[in-house]
Order: sequence, then structure tokens, then C-alpha cells
Amino acid sequence: MADTKIRLYVEQPLGEGQTIPLTREQAHYLFGVMRRGVGDTLAVFNGRDGEWRAEVREAGKRGGTLDAVEQTAPQCDPPDLWLLFAPIKKARTDFIVEKATEMGAARIMPVQTEFTNSERIRQDRLQAHAVEAAEQCGGTFVPDVSDLQKLDRLLADWPEDRQLMFCDEALAGPGETLGQAGGGKWAILIGPEGGFSEAERARLHALPFAHAVSLGPRILRADTAAVAALTVWQQALGDWA
Repeated sequence: MADTKIRLYVEQPLGEGQTIPLTREQAHYLFGVMRRGVGDTLAVFNGRDGEWRAEVREAGKRGGTLDAVEQTAPQCDPPDLWLLFAPIKKARTDFIVEKATEMGAARIMPVQTEFTNSERIRQDRLQAHAVEAAEQCGGTFVPDVSDLQKLDRLLADWPEDRQLMFCDEALAGPGETLGQAGGGKWAILIGPEGGFSEAERARLHALPFAHAVSLGPRILRADTAAVAALTVWQQALGDWA
């Protein structure tokens, strides 16, 4: 059996007998940090071919190779759900990306609103956090993390077949029931620390594909709101239902 405590995301196709070259960083983690060597086994996945048991063929300080032996879990993709959020402080933005990966978002999209504090992100760093979260949570899928884009432009080009769960902190009541809207392609939108502007809120409420949802009687921090919103959606329409 593979050592399930060690899971690596790899880019290569996975199949019986497939040779998998390791990056320098992966080799350092596997052989330097985890003290594994030739003949040891671990779990690998690439986001397409499920999880596989792999055996170390070559081990070195700067690289190494694995051999894929057998599939240990089928590919399990999340629902077609996007998470849109306004970036906040670095550690809390990292938290949102990690938890969105663990909770089954298929795509993670940082957006710039009128009150967004951050004007830039490190997309490559956030993508790496998504990979690490997938490795740790046992998933076989890694969501794509997009670069920062303006919310108004995103809404202007919104696909007609995707519905939007708009988490409105100004709602006093329970908001709309998601079950009334049905399944299919969805996105969740979380606002910035300062909330949505009045113009943004009015526009969102006027969009035919947007559904205003309350996350309770208290105003939540943006990172808490992301977890709460994903939980609400997953329980109503996702693969938790």
C-alpha cells in the first residue's frame, strides 16, 4: 500500500508503468524532509487520472523518478462551482484559497471591487496553495486559481448558463432559498472587507442570474464568509447534498 501520509501532485499523465520525474522541490520534500528512499511508495495524482500508488525508482538531492504502479482511487471532480472573492490580507487570502480547494470549488477567482484593499495578487503563489491543499485533503482535483480581474468586467461577460449566489451582508432576512434556483453551473461571490458599494449591490440585485443570499444575522469576515457560503451551497446543491 502507498504511504497515504505523502501525496504529491504531478503534471504527467498517470497509468500503469508510467515514469514520473520529480521536480527539485518535490525531491527535497520527499527525500530530504520525509526521508523516503528507493523502493518506498506514496500516493500521486494529477487532477485528471485519479490517485495512484507510486514507487520511488531513483532518489537524489536535486531530483528523482517514480513509477506509477496501480490506481488507488478514481478521479473525483467537484461540482461546477466558481468562488469569486475580493482579496484581503495575505494570510487570510491564502486561507480562502486553501479552504475553497478543500470544500470543492472547481475554480477560484479573485476579483477587484470598488472597496477591495489589494490591487494585485501573486497568482502563482495562490495556485501553489491550492495544490498543497489538494495534497493534504485527499482530493484528486486541483482548482484553477485565476489572476485578479475587475468584478464589473467579469459580470459584463458573464456566461448565460451560470447562476450566481451573491452573499449580501446588507440582507436582514434569510434571503433567497437556493433550492428554488435549481442545480447546474454556479458561482459564489464574496465581497471585500468594506462590503459592496451601493452601485455594485444595486447592479447585482438587478442581474437575472444573481441570487441574493444571507449568511445569517451577523456580518462575517470575508474569509469566514467564504467558508460559510461554500457550506450553504454544498449542502443545498453540491456533492454534500
